[in-house]
Amino acid sequence: MPGENLTRDEARERARVLTVRGYEVALDLRSATGPGPAPGAGPRTFRSTTTIRFACAEPGTTTFADLLAPHVHSVTLNGASLPVDRVFDGTRVLLADLAAENELTVDAACAYSRTGEGMHHFADPEDGEVYLYTQYEPADARRVFTTFEQPDLKAPFTFRVTAPEAWTVLSNGAETGREPLGNGAATWTFAPTLPISTYITAVVAGPYHHARDHYRRELPDGTALEVPLGALCRKGLARHFDADEIFLLTKQGLDFFHDHFGYPYPFGTYDQAFVPEYNLGAMENPGLVTFREEYVFRGRTTRAAYQGRANTLLHEMAHMWFGDLVTMEWWDDLWLKESFADFMGAFSLVEATRFDEGWIAFANRRKAWAYRADQLSSTHPITADIRDLQDAKLNFDGITYAKGASVLKQLVAYVGREAFLEGARRYFKRHAYGNTRLDDLLAVLAEVSGRDMGEWAKAWLQTAGVNTLTPAATYAADGRIAELTVFQEAAQDSHPTLRPHRVAVGLYRREEPGGPVVRYARAEVDVTGPSATVPELAGYEAPLFILVNDEDLTYCKARFDETSLAGLREGLGDVADPLARALCWSALWNLTRDGLLPAREFLDLVGRFAGAEDQVGVLQMVHSWARVALLHYSAPERGDAAGAALARTALGELRRAAPGSDLQLAWARFFAGCAASDADFQLLAGLLAGSARIDGLDVDQELRWTFLLPMAAHGHAGEAEIEAELARDDTASGHRHRTRCLAARPSAEIKERAWAEVVEADRLSNALVEATIDGFAQASQRDLLAPYAPRYFDALTRVWSERTIEIAMSIVSGLYPSLGDPEPVLDATDAWLAAHGDAPPALRRLVAEARDDTARALAARHRDI
Repeated sequence: MPGENLTRDEARERARVLTVRGYEVALDLRSATGPGPAPGAGPRTFRSTTTIRFACAEPGTTTFADLLAPHVHSVTLNGASLPVDRVFDGTRVLLADLAAENELTVDAACAYSRTGEGMHHFADPEDGEVYLYTQYEPADARRVFTTFEQPDLKAPFTFRVTAPEAWTVLSNGAETGREPLGNGAATWTFAPTLPISTYITAVVAGPYHHARDHYRRELPDGTALEVPLGALCRKGLARHFDADEIFLLTKQGLDFFHDHFGYPYPFGTYDQAFVPEYNLGAMENPGLVTFREEYVFRGRTTRAAYQGRANTLLHEMAHMWFGDLVTMEWWDDLWLKESFADFMGAFSLVEATRFDEGWIAFANRRKAWAYRADQLSSTHPITADIRDLQDAKLNFDGITYAKGASVLKQLVAYVGREAFLEGARRYFKRHAYGNTRLDDLLAVLAEVSGRDMGEWAKAWLQTAGVNTLTPAATYAADGRIAELTVFQEAAQDSHPTLRPHRVAVGLYRREEPGGPVVRYARAEVDVTGPSATVPELAGYEAPLFILVNDEDLTYCKARFDETSLAGLREGLGDVADPLARALCWSALWNLTRDGLLPAREFLDLVGRFAGAEDQVGVLQMVHSWARVALLHYSAPERGDAAGAALARTALGELRRAAPGSDLQLAWARFFAGCAASDADFQLLAGLLAGSARIDGLDVDQELRWTFLLPMAAHGHAGEAEIEAELARDDTASGHRHRTRCLAARPSAEIKERAWAEVVEADRLSNALVEATIDGFAQASQRDLLAPYAPRYFDALTRVWSERTIEIAMSIVSGLYPSLGDPEPVLDATDAWLAAHGDAPPALRRLVAEARDDTARALAARHRDI
């Protein structure tokens, strides 16, 4: 739409002339309940009245405000009524001849969303109750009220919300009043916020279950900080909601950040709402953090899932300082909040909570995301070049989050922990309630460390690509190490930077035959160029393997020399240290992705050693990698045999796992995903019916759906069985699972129906779009899916132009024909890219990234022959 995709240049010009004094936003949400609009009558809407007071540095200037709304009732600027049809084009409100001080009031009908963007409307199928919440990042506040939609035009916000009186209604500020209106409605008034950006304002409204607690802390000046705490979820999930655990983690996190940041939590209240059909993991709205409700676990889950939730909770809490108190000026410096929150989430998780294995998950899971993103053709520096809002939307990626966090971990090793934290403290005090760029952060880090941060930033923040570090040892006549060298290589010719790495190098061996593999020597070294020797390790006995980047201090792909690789083939499962073992698995996976280790060898390692893995988070990541190796990297002629072997491994380990353990649950889920033979499906059917049993395995409702999905995909369960399962679980979660299972069935008619519901129609909510796509794309149905490859490319530009960016991204990425024969898919992708050079850059990027994965898969398959 014209004007919807705000550019950086437009934002800079608007920020140059405007200073926003404050917003008053009144929302009337009574229309959320009751029957929806008649067919063809347009979307369900709510009343949104916004008053913005702002100054203009150059009176007489013309600028614009942002608003995405089906209808505007009136626009008033400085007391004068403006003609709506002339000043509002559907995305922007034209503001001409501004005064030095201005007041704008816009009265609009804004649309409820079913895509998770703006004011999301969810009707619970279990009880018919309606739940609302907002989600804005990067620029969807304009779907709810009139804004200057850019992060550097901060202002105080005052919200007034009218809604059903029985509801819970929350916003960023504390409630200051509630006025009954009669007819079962009331108006809530909230305290003005401190100056914040538009994208982190928030409203949550509905009959939420609301648990409460309190946080208190004595401050250095002798005063006490009092923070009311809240935790919310839908009523239908209340019986599963472990609010006490949420409050414990919240208090531990607040203590940690107060201890280390030296700046009291600034936003008054701290509510955390777990909301339905959420597109993200969570969002850091100050005082009102929103999370996806899948973090309310409906059944038995693993410690890794609880750890992941805790990490997300602490990540969002870190944003209260990195992002909310101090905010990037434009989305180029998105990393100034996301990289820091990702790093501080893991840092605080390990030091403040029971999840002391947090760095293992970081090394194994978060970095895998970063390594993939950094090897795509769309890779970019951590400080990215963000031209517009579509660019910004796509840069919430593994580089901005996980690579940035990894680089910060390297920075801590580079400047020292205390210098890093002191830099953070100065940064908050110096820039509180303001906006910053890269240089602002580098200035405080240079002050506290005494180091020249410019070269470090140039190497790590302003260049793209991941370096590779490989050890090479020569041995003396007595078999001891004569010299050990670490070689550094650049990612590729287009990204030739060699970076300064502070790494630990570990030597590992068995102390006795059949015993565990342990580290017996370690040294740290700075690798700043093509190579660096490690003199401290000369003279040691020959190792079973050498681990570069031991302890995961830097961001790199670690390689093994041939001797080390042979040692791991013999002893991977016996490596005693869980972090070292996780790093070995990660390095082996990178070798497989890069086509240096055949997929069959990686799958052989999984078959021989995954059963020895006692870190359930690492095990689940290995399971995920094994599935990718099987489906995409294995030579086609090996596929059936490799799949059968993987299923046998999964079933064997499921039966051997300790009854009732997290490992047993992880193997049960993996077995369901690998099931291929009639015997496998008979066992799954027996477990569902209760006629088969594995000691200690509780087949609860979530696990029942996990078992039913592959049965549906392979034709062993049909509509009757799926509907019967829904009858057991007639909830919002049950409906999503049902949708996924129905779309997974192996029928041309069903695939056509699923395709039409997602691509040709626009009736499904974001959650049901996602579930339908998941069910549609089944690896066992390649022949059924083949006809959709040309239809996919034909639909791309239409989907991108007609759907919201969130839904369009789901369709473009989720329906890419990655399960097809790689060579014709690559040809079709190249043809589309060549013919659509004028397509929106964000769309071209998504297609090009999918192409990159397909090209990698083809190379890996050739290696596996």
